[in-house]
Amino acid sequence: MNKTELLDRCARSGEERVLLSRVLDKLELSQNRGIPAHTPFLSPGERASVSDLLSAWGHPRHVFFGGYPDAERTVCLFLPDWQEEEDAIADPEGPLAALEASFPNGAELSHRDILGSLMGLGITREKLGDILVEGNRCQVLALRESLPILLSQWESAGRWKAKLREISLSELTPKPPQVKTIRDTVAALRLDAVLASGFSTSRSKASQLVSAGRVSVNHRECMKSDRTVEQGDVLSCRGLGKCVVKEVLGQSKKGRIMLVLERYI
Repeated sequence: MNKTELLDRCARSGEERVLLSRVLDKLELSQNRGIPAHTPFLSPGERASVSDLLSAWGHPRHVFFGGYPDAERTVCLFLPDWQEEEDAIADPEGPLAALEASFPNGAELSHRDILGSLMGLGITREKLGDILVEGNRCQVLALRESLPILLSQWESAGRWKAKLREISLSELTPKPPQVKTIRDTVAALRLDAVLASGFSTSRSKASQLVSAGRVSVNHRECMKSDRTVEQGDVLSCRGLGKCVVKEVLGQSKKGRIMLVLERYI
């Protein structure tokens, strides 16, 4: 299968085709020249698309990495034959960098405030990874090439002045996600039924959300209410958040399927 055929098979839109074409360019650079290469930061949905592409290509050597375990936004590192995964991740001069911004006491800043101030510098979203906000400080993941601009030009967020310093990836302090465990039963492992359970809504409302294109399964949009959901699936709904099907426990005495879900709050 050549590059054009692969893109025809994997890309579902013109925008996705551009993304996947760029990914293949980076892969070919690594394979042909034997040097490390990487993509920009990928959203969870983009990562799913890239994973499908690389599976169709034959699983070339790669690793997704966002600066710390379970990062939401990641780059895809393509590894030449001589480079091991742990070495690529631990490289202090690797493609990812981090900085910490401290704001005055009493500053109240959200993720959106920080992201808006960064993009106001002309830095595109694909160059920025996760933004970890806690109290009057935040930590920002970025492509290393963007670090000089951030350190020299990022002065404030909102009306609050920022004091910046570069930090190592080992200094990142992500907070464990807050989740609510839900134990419930459903008549069938249909998407609308499980979605209704995970987000405490009615099955008809869940079906409407699916039909409106607001629901994704494993970061892929799904508009089929009767799709079968499996253990480990991640269900996302714009405006409501996401939940994970942690366990499918089998049938109850009444013939309903017992589930354990974790909803992110």
